[in-house]
Amino acid sequence: MINKKSHGKSFHTTHCTDLDPLLSLCHHHKFKLLKEGVDSYNHKSTSSHPPIHPYLSLPPSLTSHLNTYPLKTVYSDKHKLEHSSFVACCQSLMMYSIFSPRCSTGPEKWYHANKDCEGRAQSPINIVHRKTLPDERLTPFQFRKYQDSFSGLIKNNGHSLQVNVPHQPYVIGGDLETPYKVVQFHLHWGKNGGPGSEHTIDGEQYPMELHIVHMNQEYSTLEDALKDPRGVAVLGFFYEESLSANRKYDPVVRALQRIMTTGANTTLISVSLEQLIPPQQNLTNYYRYKGSLTTPGCTESVIWTVFEKPIPLSRDQLRVFSDLQFKDGKPMVGTFRPVQPLNGRVVYRSGGAGVLASTVILMASVTMAMGLSQPN
Repeated sequence: MINKKSHGKSFHTTHCTDLDPLLSLCHHHKFKLLKEGVDSYNHKSTSSHPPIHPYLSLPPSLTSHLNTYPLKTVYSDKHKLEHSSFVACCQSLMMYSIFSPRCSTGPEKWYHANKDCEGRAQSPINIVHRKTLPDERLTPFQFRKYQDSFSGLIKNNGHSLQVNVPHQPYVIGGDLETPYKVVQFHLHWGKNGGPGSEHTIDGEQYPMELHIVHMNQEYSTLEDALKDPRGVAVLGFFYEESLSANRKYDPVVRALQRIMTTGANTTLISVSLEQLIPPQQNLTNYYRYKGSLTTPGCTESVIWTVFEKPIPLSRDQLRVFSDLQFKDGKPMVGTFRPVQPLNGRVVYRSGGAGVLASTVILMASVTMAMGLSQPN
């Protein structure tokens, strides 16, 4: 294996001045609008926060991105501005600004879209191995139906590729209280195989990271699961550069050629989750902590498991992910959030049971040896 890890680099830092007043508005006046209406807000507006107009002049690329929540619709009925519509508008503005390299305010301003993005249990994090605590409850996972082949929708969603998993494999073990079923998986990467993972280990960043999103079996939708502090479990896997191609990834690489543009989708044919991750016997070492989604709304309802064993891909395989495009046609690169503060959280690591067992065996051996050495 080569180039196992790389030093991390920051997310896009280009600012979009056209959006700054709107993003500031979302942060400072979102609740004022809900109660007083646009007319009242306009009456009280200051020079630092210009009045809202029913029809805002925005770049064509932005207005087309907001076709789900057009500003015309949100602001036209001034006295019936609903909370959900306003929040949706702000989130759409932020998602555009985050993931377009031409217009990005960067993750440091995500709290404009959702206050949870400045919470105290955010993800990803830098995992400092020497500061992690062994936990004997972190037993090996059992991956059920991971070996089953499926055909699922793979889509360029404008900020990553996402694959919906229809037959709901699930995991048990690993100190999870109940089975968690797979909903989808997606990836985060850098530029042309450079630093791109979200989590880092001792400050080092891998080229790419896979997230397999699971939800508690009690729930039927991810939205409902996210309302439960233990409703979602995400398994994170790093990638490393290898000298040879990983043929198990051929179906994914082929599918990428058909989803280059935002919104494009195709069917990922005959693939299993088992073939995309390391062999199960190599997945006994992992880290565990409580965190959040890594994109807005940054909901702090995620049980994170980050595995030590990386997945090998060749340089060419890693580079092909950068051929995907944002909505504006620019290369989809740097799709990772920088690490967030721990804020007192503890990161645990598996192996506690093994350490305990080894200690017991060692103590028993020493005791036996001492007993044998005692005079009769």
